[in-house]
Amino acid sequence: MTTKFKKVLIANRGEIAIRVMRACKEMGIRTVAVYSDADRNALHVRYADEAVHLGPPPSKDSYLLGDKIIAEALRLKVDAIHPGYGFLSENANFADAVQKAGLVLIGPTPDAMRVMGSKLGAKEAVKKFNIPMVPGVNEAITDVKAAKLVAAQVGFPILIKASAGGGGKGMRVVTHEAEFESQMQMAVSEAIAAFGDGAVFIEKYVSKPRHIEFQILGDNYGNIVHLFERECSIQRRHQKLVEEAPSCVLTPALRQQMGKAAVDVAKACNYTGAGTVEFLMDDKLNFYFLEMNTRLQVEHPVTEQITGVDLVKAQVRVAQGEKLWFSQEDLKMNGHSIELRICAEDPANNFLPDIGTLHEYKIPQGFGVRVDDCFEQGMEIPIYYDPMLAKLIVHANTREEAMERMSRAIEDYKISGIETTLPFGGFVMKHPKFISGDFDTKFIENYFTAESLNKEATSEETLVGALLAVQLLTQKPAYQQEGPADVAESLWQKNRKRLR
Repeated sequence: MTTKFKKVLIANRGEIAIRVMRACKEMGIRTVAVYSDADRNALHVRYADEAVHLGPPPSKDSYLLGDKIIAEALRLKVDAIHPGYGFLSENANFADAVQKAGLVLIGPTPDAMRVMGSKLGAKEAVKKFNIPMVPGVNEAITDVKAAKLVAAQVGFPILIKASAGGGGKGMRVVTHEAEFESQMQMAVSEAIAAFGDGAVFIEKYVSKPRHIEFQILGDNYGNIVHLFERECSIQRRHQKLVEEAPSCVLTPALRQQMGKAAVDVAKACNYTGAGTVEFLMDDKLNFYFLEMNTRLQVEHPVTEQITGVDLVKAQVRVAQGEKLWFSQEDLKMNGHSIELRICAEDPANNFLPDIGTLHEYKIPQGFGVRVDDCFEQGMEIPIYYDPMLAKLIVHANTREEAMERMSRAIEDYKISGIETTLPFGGFVMKHPKFISGDFDTKFIENYFTAESLNKEATSEETLVGALLAVQLLTQKPAYQQEGPADVAESLWQKNRKRLR
Protein backbone atom coordinates (compact mmCIF):
# COMPACT_ATOMS: atom_id res chain seq x y z
CA MET A 1 0.00 0.00 0.00
CA THR A 2 1.25 3.47 -0.89
CA THR A 3 1.05 6.24 1.71
CA LYS A 4 2.06 9.79 0.88
CA PHE A 5 4.13 11.38 3.67
CA LYS A 6 3.08 14.84 4.81
CA LYS A 7 5.82 15.43 7.38
CA VAL A 8 9.26 13.85 7.93
CA LEU A 9 11.63 14.28 10.89
CA ILE A 10 15.33 14.17 10.01
CA ALA A 11 17.17 12.58 12.93
CA ASN A 12 20.53 14.05 12.01
CA ARG A 13 22.44 17.28 11.56
CA GLY A 14 24.73 19.11 9.13
CA GLU A 15 24.87 18.69 5.39
CA ILE A 16 22.97 15.39 5.26
CA ALA A 17 20.04 16.92 7.17
CA ILE A 18 19.88 19.77 4.66
CA ARG A 19 20.24 17.32 1.76
CA VAL A 20 17.23 15.30 2.97
CA MET A 21 15.18 18.44 3.64
CA ARG A 22 15.75 19.74 0.12
CA ALA A 23 14.50 16.49 -1.37
CA CYS A 24 11.45 16.51 0.91
CA LYS A 25 10.65 20.12 0.04
CA GLU A 26 10.67 19.26 -3.67
CA MET A 27 8.25 16.42 -2.92
CA GLY A 28 5.88 18.69 -1.01
CA ILE A 29 6.77 17.17 2.36
CA ARG A 30 7.19 19.32 5.48
CA THR A 31 10.34 18.75 7.56
CA VAL A 32 11.29 18.73 11.23
CA ALA A 33 14.89 19.32 12.36
CA VAL A 34 16.45 18.19 15.62
CA TYR A 35 19.37 19.98 17.24
CA SER A 36 21.71 20.15 20.21
CA ASP A 37 22.83 23.25 22.08
CA ALA A 38 25.89 23.43 19.81
CA ASP A 39 23.66 23.49 16.71
CA ARG A 40 21.06 25.97 17.92
CA ASN A 41 21.93 28.36 15.06
CA ALA A 42 22.90 25.71 12.50
CA LEU A 43 21.72 25.98 8.91
CA HIS A 44 19.71 22.75 9.02
CA VAL A 45 17.68 24.15 11.93
CA ARG A 46 16.87 27.32 9.99
CA TYR A 47 16.05 25.43 6.81
CA ALA A 48 13.45 23.10 8.34
CA ASP A 49 9.77 23.93 8.74
CA GLU A 50 9.95 23.04 12.44
CA ALA A 51 12.78 22.32 14.87
CA VAL A 52 13.10 20.38 18.14
CA HIS A 53 15.76 20.88 20.80
CA LEU A 54 17.27 17.59 22.03
CA GLY A 55 19.84 18.51 24.68
CA PRO A 56 23.52 19.31 25.35
CA PRO A 57 26.17 19.02 22.58
CA PRO A 58 27.52 15.48 23.23
CA SER A 59 25.82 13.01 20.87
CA LYS A 60 24.80 10.72 23.74
CA ASP A 61 22.84 13.60 25.22
CA SER A 62 21.23 14.74 21.96
CA TYR A 63 21.40 13.03 18.57
CA LEU A 64 21.53 9.53 20.04
CA LEU A 65 18.41 9.99 22.20
CA GLY A 66 16.23 7.70 20.14
CA ASP A 67 13.31 7.62 22.58
CA LYS A 68 13.16 11.40 22.80
CA ILE A 69 13.33 11.76 19.02
CA ILE A 70 10.43 9.32 18.60
CA ALA A 71 8.40 11.08 21.31
CA GLU A 72 8.87 14.43 19.58
CA ALA A 73 7.97 12.89 16.23
CA LEU A 74 4.70 11.62 17.69
CA ARG A 75 3.97 14.96 19.33
CA LEU A 76 4.45 16.78 16.02
CA LYS A 77 2.39 14.19 14.11
CA VAL A 78 5.29 13.15 11.89
CA ASP A 79 4.75 10.32 9.40
CA ALA A 80 8.32 9.10 9.03
CA ILE A 81 11.87 9.53 10.30
CA HIS A 82 14.94 9.77 8.05
CA PRO A 83 18.10 8.89 10.03
CA GLY A 84 20.68 10.15 7.49
CA TYR A 85 24.04 8.49 8.13
CA GLY A 86 25.91 8.03 11.38
CA PHE A 87 24.18 8.44 14.75
CA LEU A 88 21.07 6.15 14.72
CA SER A 89 21.07 5.26 11.03
CA GLU A 90 22.16 1.62 11.52
CA ASN A 91 20.71 1.06 14.96
CA ALA A 92 18.29 -1.87 14.72
CA ASN A 93 16.83 -1.20 18.17
CA PHE A 94 15.95 2.35 17.14
CA ALA A 95 14.39 0.99 13.93
CA ASP A 96 12.30 -1.41 16.03
CA ALA A 97 11.16 1.41 18.29
CA VAL A 98 10.17 3.57 15.32
CA GLN A 99 8.01 0.77 13.94
CA LYS A 100 6.42 0.04 17.34
CA ALA A 101 5.51 3.71 17.61
CA GLY A 102 3.54 3.43 14.39
CA LEU A 103 6.02 5.51 12.40
CA VAL A 104 7.97 4.68 9.24
CA LEU A 105 11.75 4.56 9.20
CA ILE A 106 13.08 5.70 5.84
CA GLY A 107 15.57 2.87 5.59
CA PRO A 108 15.82 -0.91 5.71
CA THR A 109 14.10 -3.24 8.15
CA PRO A 110 15.53 -3.88 11.63
CA ASP A 111 16.21 -7.50 10.60
CA ALA A 112 18.30 -6.40 7.62
CA MET A 113 20.25 -4.03 9.87
CA ARG A 114 20.97 -6.82 12.32
CA VAL A 115 22.12 -9.29 9.69
CA MET A 116 24.40 -6.85 7.89
CA GLY A 117 25.40 -4.95 11.02
CA SER A 118 27.55 -7.90 12.02
CA LYS A 119 30.42 -8.64 9.64
CA LEU A 120 30.28 -12.27 10.72
CA GLY A 121 26.51 -12.43 10.32
CA ALA A 122 26.75 -10.83 6.89
CA LYS A 123 29.30 -13.38 5.70
CA GLU A 124 27.09 -16.22 6.93
CA ALA A 125 24.02 -14.75 5.23
CA VAL A 126 25.60 -14.45 1.78
CA LYS A 127 27.21 -17.90 1.72
CA LYS A 128 24.46 -19.47 -0.38
CA PHE A 129 25.08 -16.96 -3.18
CA ASN A 130 28.75 -17.98 -3.52
CA ILE A 131 29.95 -14.40 -3.02
CA PRO A 132 33.80 -14.24 -3.12
CA MET A 133 35.22 -13.89 0.40
CA VAL A 134 38.66 -12.94 1.68
CA PRO A 135 40.42 -16.12 2.91
CA GLY A 136 40.17 -16.42 6.68
CA VAL A 137 37.97 -17.55 9.54
CA ASN A 138 34.40 -16.34 9.53
CA GLU A 139 33.65 -16.87 13.19
CA ALA A 140 34.21 -14.79 16.29
CA ILE A 141 37.44 -15.40 18.18
CA THR A 142 38.25 -14.10 21.66
CA ASP A 143 40.94 -16.55 22.85
CA VAL A 144 44.32 -15.05 21.93
CA LYS A 145 46.24 -18.35 21.76
CA ALA A 146 43.60 -20.01 19.57
CA ALA A 147 43.50 -16.93 17.35
CA LYS A 148 47.27 -17.04 17.00
CA LEU A 149 47.07 -20.57 15.62
CA VAL A 150 44.38 -19.49 13.17
CA ALA A 151 46.53 -16.57 12.03
CA ALA A 152 49.44 -18.91 11.37
CA GLN A 153 47.18 -21.14 9.25
CA VAL A 154 45.86 -18.20 7.23
CA GLY A 155 49.39 -16.86 6.79
CA PHE A 156 50.79 -13.42 7.55
CA PRO A 157 50.10 -10.62 6.92
CA ILE A 158 46.61 -10.91 8.42
CA LEU A 159 43.88 -8.47 9.38
CA ILE A 160 42.11 -8.50 12.75
CA LYS A 161 38.68 -6.85 12.45
CA ALA A 162 35.92 -6.05 14.90
CA SER A 163 32.70 -7.83 13.98
CA ALA A 164 30.53 -4.86 14.94
CA GLY A 165 30.87 -1.29 13.71
CA GLY A 166 33.25 0.23 11.21
CA GLY A 167 35.26 3.38 10.54
CA GLY A 168 38.53 1.50 11.09
CA LYS A 169 37.90 0.95 14.82
CA GLY A 170 38.95 -2.42 16.19
CA MET A 171 41.04 -3.10 13.09
CA ARG A 172 44.70 -4.13 13.12
CA VAL A 173 47.09 -5.25 10.38
CA VAL A 174 49.60 -7.81 11.70
CA THR A 175 52.63 -8.55 9.56
CA HIS A 176 54.60 -10.83 11.91
CA GLU A 177 53.66 -13.52 14.40
CA ALA A 178 55.66 -11.84 17.19
CA GLU A 179 53.32 -8.83 17.29
CA PHE A 180 50.08 -10.79 17.02
CA GLU A 181 49.14 -11.06 20.72
CA SER A 182 49.56 -7.35 21.48
CA GLN A 183 47.67 -6.32 18.34
CA MET A 184 44.87 -8.79 19.08
CA GLN A 185 44.43 -7.42 22.61
CA MET A 186 44.35 -3.84 21.32
CA ALA A 187 41.78 -4.72 18.64
CA VAL A 188 39.48 -6.39 21.18
CA SER A 189 39.81 -3.51 23.66
CA GLU A 190 39.10 -0.93 20.98
CA ALA A 191 36.08 -2.90 19.73
CA ILE A 192 34.63 -3.11 23.24
CA ALA A 193 35.17 0.61 23.81
CA ALA A 194 33.66 1.63 20.47
CA PHE A 195 30.84 -0.87 20.04
CA GLY A 196 30.40 -2.70 23.34
CA ASP A 197 31.27 -5.92 21.51
CA GLY A 198 34.76 -7.43 21.58
CA ALA A 199 34.13 -10.08 18.93
CA VAL A 200 36.79 -10.06 16.21
CA PHE A 201 37.62 -12.25 13.27
CA ILE A 202 40.73 -12.91 11.24
CA GLU A 203 41.24 -12.81 7.51
CA LYS A 204 44.09 -12.65 5.04
CA TYR A 205 45.36 -9.12 4.46
CA VAL A 206 44.81 -8.23 0.79
CA SER A 207 47.89 -6.59 -0.72
CA LYS A 208 47.45 -3.31 -2.58
CA PRO A 209 43.69 -3.30 -1.92
CA ARG A 210 41.26 -1.04 -3.69
CA HIS A 211 37.99 -0.17 -1.98
CA ILE A 212 35.13 -0.44 -4.48
CA GLU A 213 31.49 -0.31 -3.47
CA PHE A 214 28.18 -0.74 -5.27
CA GLN A 215 25.09 1.34 -4.61
CA ILE A 216 21.96 -0.78 -4.39
CA LEU A 217 18.27 0.11 -4.16
CA GLY A 218 15.42 -2.22 -3.30
CA ASP A 219 11.67 -1.88 -2.81
CA ASN A 220 9.19 -3.75 -0.60
CA TYR A 221 8.22 -6.11 -3.43
CA GLY A 222 11.52 -7.94 -3.96
CA ASN A 223 12.87 -5.73 -6.72
CA ILE A 224 16.56 -4.86 -6.27
CA VAL A 225 18.94 -3.06 -8.63
CA HIS A 226 22.47 -1.72 -8.43
CA LEU A 227 23.38 1.78 -9.56
CA PHE A 228 26.98 0.94 -10.48
CA GLU A 229 30.14 1.39 -8.47
CA ARG A 230 32.13 3.99 -6.59
CA GLU A 231 35.91 3.99 -6.21
CA CYS A 232 36.72 4.92 -2.58
CA SER A 233 40.38 4.00 -2.16
CA ILE A 234 41.79 7.40 -1.15
CA GLN A 235 41.47 7.10 2.63
CA ARG A 236 43.03 8.16 5.92
CA ARG A 237 42.51 6.07 9.05
CA HIS A 238 40.27 3.74 7.00
CA GLN A 239 37.90 6.64 6.29
CA LYS A 240 37.32 7.97 2.78
CA LEU A 241 38.38 11.40 1.54
CA VAL A 242 38.06 11.16 -2.25
CA GLU A 243 35.42 9.13 -4.06
CA GLU A 244 34.59 8.79 -7.73
CA ALA A 245 32.18 7.03 -10.06
CA PRO A 246 32.68 4.98 -12.06
CA SER A 247 35.96 3.22 -11.18
CA CYS A 248 38.62 3.53 -13.86
CA VAL A 249 39.76 -0.12 -13.48
CA LEU A 250 36.50 -2.04 -13.93
CA THR A 251 35.75 -3.62 -17.27
CA PRO A 252 32.11 -3.96 -18.36
CA ALA A 253 32.28 -7.69 -17.65
CA LEU A 254 33.73 -7.19 -14.17
CA ARG A 255 31.19 -4.45 -13.44
CA GLN A 256 28.36 -6.81 -14.34
CA GLN A 257 29.85 -9.59 -12.18
CA MET A 258 30.34 -7.34 -9.14
CA GLY A 259 26.95 -5.72 -9.62
CA LYS A 260 25.25 -9.11 -9.57
CA ALA A 261 27.16 -10.02 -6.40
CA ALA A 262 26.01 -6.77 -4.77
CA VAL A 263 22.38 -7.47 -5.64
CA ASP A 264 22.72 -11.01 -4.28
CA VAL A 265 24.07 -9.63 -0.99
CA ALA A 266 21.00 -7.39 -0.77
CA LYS A 267 18.73 -10.34 -1.55
CA ALA A 268 20.35 -12.31 1.30
CA CYS A 269 18.70 -9.98 3.82
CA ASN A 270 15.59 -8.97 1.82
CA TYR A 271 16.94 -5.44 1.63
CA THR A 272 14.74 -2.41 1.05
CA GLY A 273 15.74 1.18 0.40
CA ALA A 274 19.22 2.49 -0.40
CA GLY A 275 22.32 0.62 0.76
CA THR A 276 25.91 -0.04 -0.21
CA VAL A 277 27.78 -3.30 -0.72
CA GLU A 278 31.52 -2.89 -0.23
CA PHE A 279 34.26 -4.97 -1.82
CA LEU A 280 38.02 -5.20 -1.59
CA MET A 281 39.87 -5.69 -4.88
CA ASP A 282 43.47 -6.87 -5.14
CA ASP A 283 46.06 -5.89 -7.73
CA LYS A 284 44.94 -8.74 -9.99
CA LEU A 285 41.33 -7.47 -10.00
CA ASN A 286 40.05 -10.28 -7.77
CA PHE A 287 37.24 -8.93 -5.61
CA TYR A 288 36.02 -9.99 -2.17
CA PHE A 289 32.91 -9.09 -0.19
CA LEU A 290 33.77 -6.77 2.69
CA GLU A 291 30.50 -5.60 4.28
CA MET A 292 27.18 -3.92 3.64
CA ASN A 293 26.24 -0.48 4.92
CA THR A 294 22.52 -0.38 5.60
CA ARG A 295 22.07 3.35 5.01
CA LEU A 296 22.77 6.17 2.62
CA GLN A 297 26.51 6.84 2.15
CA VAL A 298 28.32 10.16 2.43
CA GLU A 299 29.52 9.69 -1.15
CA HIS A 300 26.07 9.06 -2.66
CA PRO A 301 26.21 12.28 -4.80
CA VAL A 302 28.71 10.81 -7.28
CA THR A 303 26.23 8.02 -8.03
CA GLU A 304 23.45 10.56 -8.44
CA GLN A 305 25.59 12.55 -10.87
CA ILE A 306 26.29 9.64 -13.23
CA THR A 307 22.83 8.03 -13.07
CA GLY A 308 20.47 10.98 -12.69
CA VAL A 309 18.70 9.20 -9.82
CA ASP A 310 17.98 11.25 -6.69
CA LEU A 311 18.76 8.64 -4.03
CA VAL A 312 17.09 10.52 -1.17
CA LYS A 313 13.84 10.85 -3.11
CA ALA A 314 14.17 7.17 -4.01
CA GLN A 315 14.46 6.31 -0.31
CA VAL A 316 11.33 8.30 0.46
CA ARG A 317 9.35 6.80 -2.41
CA VAL A 318 10.28 3.24 -1.39
CA ALA A 319 9.40 3.99 2.24
CA GLN A 320 6.00 5.28 1.06
CA GLY A 321 5.36 1.84 -0.45
CA GLU A 322 6.10 2.56 -4.12
CA LYS A 323 7.58 -0.03 -6.44
CA LEU A 324 10.86 0.70 -8.20
CA TRP A 325 9.98 2.73 -11.27
CA PHE A 326 12.99 1.52 -13.31
CA SER A 327 14.78 -1.75 -14.00
CA GLN A 328 18.47 -2.65 -14.14
CA GLU A 329 18.38 -2.35 -17.93
CA ASP A 330 17.05 1.21 -17.70
CA LEU A 331 20.11 2.44 -15.79
CA LYS A 332 22.97 3.96 -17.78
CA MET A 333 26.17 5.70 -16.73
CA ASN A 334 26.65 9.25 -17.90
CA GLY A 335 30.13 10.75 -17.62
CA HIS A 336 32.35 10.81 -14.54
CA SER A 337 31.95 12.30 -11.07
CA ILE A 338 34.42 12.97 -8.25
CA GLU A 339 33.75 13.97 -4.64
CA LEU A 340 36.15 15.52 -2.14
CA ARG A 341 35.21 15.61 1.53
CA ILE A 342 36.05 19.05 2.91
CA CYS A 343 36.99 18.29 6.50
CA ALA A 344 38.21 20.62 9.23
CA GLU A 345 41.50 18.76 9.45
CA ASP A 346 45.15 19.68 8.94
CA PRO A 347 46.63 17.45 6.21
CA ALA A 348 50.13 18.69 7.11
CA ASN A 349 49.65 17.44 10.68
CA ASN A 350 48.46 13.88 10.18
CA PHE A 351 44.92 15.07 9.36
CA LEU A 352 44.26 16.08 12.95
CA PRO A 353 40.87 17.81 13.44
CA ASP A 354 40.88 21.59 13.63
CA ILE A 355 38.33 23.93 15.16
CA GLY A 356 37.79 27.66 14.99
CA THR A 357 35.78 30.33 13.21
CA LEU A 358 35.16 30.44 9.47
CA HIS A 359 36.56 33.92 8.84
CA GLU A 360 36.12 33.41 5.09
CA TYR A 361 33.81 30.90 3.45
CA LYS A 362 33.05 31.10 -0.26
CA ILE A 363 31.97 28.06 -2.26
CA PRO A 364 32.93 27.43 -5.91
CA GLN A 365 30.34 27.70 -8.63
CA GLY A 366 29.99 26.97 -12.32
CA PHE A 367 28.94 24.24 -14.70
CA GLY A 368 29.21 20.72 -13.26
CA VAL A 369 30.02 21.84 -9.70
CA ARG A 370 27.91 20.87 -6.67
CA VAL A 371 28.51 21.67 -3.00
CA ASP A 372 26.61 19.94 -0.18
CA ASP A 373 27.45 21.93 2.95
CA CYS A 374 26.11 23.16 6.26
CA PHE A 375 28.14 26.24 7.21
CA GLU A 376 28.43 29.88 6.30
CA GLN A 377 30.97 32.61 6.93
CA GLY A 378 31.36 33.60 10.57
CA MET A 379 30.14 30.30 12.03
CA GLU A 380 32.06 28.29 14.64
CA ILE A 381 33.13 24.71 13.95
CA PRO A 382 31.90 22.56 16.89
CA ILE A 383 34.31 20.07 18.42
CA TYR A 384 31.65 17.48 19.26
CA TYR A 385 30.92 15.98 15.84
CA ASP A 386 32.49 14.67 12.66
CA PRO A 387 34.86 17.32 11.23
CA MET A 388 33.34 17.25 7.73
CA LEU A 389 32.25 20.74 6.66
CA ALA A 390 31.08 20.01 3.15
CA LYS A 391 31.30 17.78 0.10
CA LEU A 392 32.61 19.18 -3.15
CA ILE A 393 31.27 17.22 -6.12
CA VAL A 394 32.04 17.68 -9.81
CA HIS A 395 30.64 16.01 -12.91
CA ALA A 396 32.05 15.98 -16.45
CA ASN A 397 32.00 13.93 -19.64
CA THR A 398 35.31 12.19 -18.89
CA ARG A 399 37.50 11.40 -15.88
CA GLU A 400 40.18 13.76 -17.17
CA GLU A 401 37.69 16.62 -17.45
CA ALA A 402 36.33 15.80 -13.98
CA MET A 403 39.83 16.02 -12.46
CA GLU A 404 40.43 19.35 -14.19
CA ARG A 405 37.08 20.66 -12.98
CA MET A 406 37.79 19.49 -9.43
CA SER A 407 41.18 21.22 -9.45
CA ARG A 408 39.54 24.46 -10.56
CA ALA A 409 36.76 24.14 -7.97
CA ILE A 410 39.31 23.54 -5.20
CA GLU A 411 41.15 26.71 -6.18
CA ASP A 412 37.85 28.63 -6.16
CA TYR A 413 36.81 27.30 -2.72
CA LYS A 414 37.86 29.95 -0.19
CA ILE A 415 38.08 28.95 3.49
CA SER A 416 40.12 30.71 6.15
CA GLY A 417 40.22 30.53 9.94
CA ILE A 418 40.75 26.75 10.04
CA GLU A 419 42.82 24.15 8.23
CA THR A 420 40.96 21.92 5.75
CA THR A 421 41.50 19.02 3.37
CA LEU A 422 41.24 21.32 0.33
CA PRO A 423 45.04 21.43 -0.25
CA PHE A 424 45.16 17.64 0.00
CA GLY A 425 42.44 17.39 -2.65
CA GLY A 426 44.51 19.58 -4.94
CA PHE A 427 47.50 17.32 -4.35
CA VAL A 428 45.49 14.20 -5.24
CA MET A 429 44.07 15.65 -8.48
CA LYS A 430 47.59 16.40 -9.74
CA HIS A 431 49.36 13.27 -8.56
CA PRO A 432 50.52 10.95 -11.40
CA LYS A 433 49.31 7.82 -9.59
CA PHE A 434 45.78 9.15 -9.19
CA ILE A 435 45.71 10.50 -12.74
CA SER A 436 46.81 7.13 -14.12
CA GLY A 437 44.40 5.18 -11.89
CA ASP A 438 47.27 3.17 -10.42
CA PHE A 439 46.53 3.58 -6.71
CA ASP A 440 45.07 1.74 -3.73
CA THR A 441 44.07 2.36 -0.11
CA LYS A 442 47.75 3.01 0.74
CA PHE A 443 47.84 6.14 -1.42
CA ILE A 444 48.33 8.55 1.51
CA GLU A 445 50.82 6.28 3.24
CA ASN A 446 52.87 5.82 0.06
CA TYR A 447 52.75 9.23 -1.57
CA PHE A 448 51.56 11.98 0.73
CA THR A 449 53.63 13.92 3.26
CA ALA A 450 53.42 17.37 4.82
CA GLU A 451 56.31 18.32 2.57
CA SER A 452 54.12 17.53 -0.44
CA LEU A 453 52.01 20.59 0.40
CA ASN A 454 55.12 22.66 1.12
CA LYS A 455 56.48 21.78 -2.32
CA GLU A 456 53.34 23.16 -3.91
CA ALA A 457 53.74 26.34 -1.88
CA THR A 458 57.39 26.60 -2.94
CA SER A 459 56.54 26.25 -6.64
CA GLU A 460 53.79 28.82 -6.15
CA GLU A 461 56.26 31.27 -4.61
CA THR A 462 58.63 30.69 -7.51
CA LEU A 463 55.87 31.65 -9.92
CA VAL A 464 55.07 34.74 -7.86
CA GLY A 465 58.74 35.68 -7.94
CA ALA A 466 58.80 35.40 -11.71
CA LEU A 467 55.72 37.59 -12.01
CA LEU A 468 57.28 40.08 -9.63
CA ALA A 469 60.45 40.29 -11.68
CA VAL A 470 58.49 40.93 -14.88
CA GLN A 471 56.38 43.64 -13.27
CA LEU A 472 59.40 45.35 -11.71
CA LEU A 473 60.98 45.57 -15.15
CA THR A 474 57.85 46.73 -16.97
CA GLN A 475 56.26 49.08 -14.43
CA LYS A 476 59.06 51.69 -14.16
CA PRO A 477 56.72 54.64 -13.52
CA ALA A 478 55.83 53.11 -10.16
CA TYR A 479 59.30 53.92 -8.87
CA GLN A 480 58.52 57.62 -9.12
CA GLN A 481 56.00 57.21 -6.29
CA GLU A 482 57.56 54.44 -4.16
CA GLY A 483 60.91 52.94 -3.38
CA PRO A 484 61.86 49.59 -4.97
CA ALA A 485 61.36 47.70 -1.70
CA ASP A 486 57.86 49.11 -1.26
CA VAL A 487 56.93 48.19 -4.83
CA ALA A 488 58.35 44.72 -4.41
CA GLU A 489 56.37 44.10 -1.22
CA SER A 490 53.16 45.47 -2.75
CA LEU A 491 53.45 43.36 -5.88
CA TRP A 492 54.42 40.26 -3.87
CA GLN A 493 51.34 40.48 -1.68
CA LYS A 494 49.02 41.24 -4.61
CA ASN A 495 50.21 38.31 -6.73
CA ARG A 496 50.49 35.92 -3.81
CA LYS A 497 46.87 36.59 -2.93
CA ARG A 498 45.78 36.20 -6.53
CA LEU A 499 47.51 32.83 -6.94
CA ARG A 500 45.90 31.49 -3.78
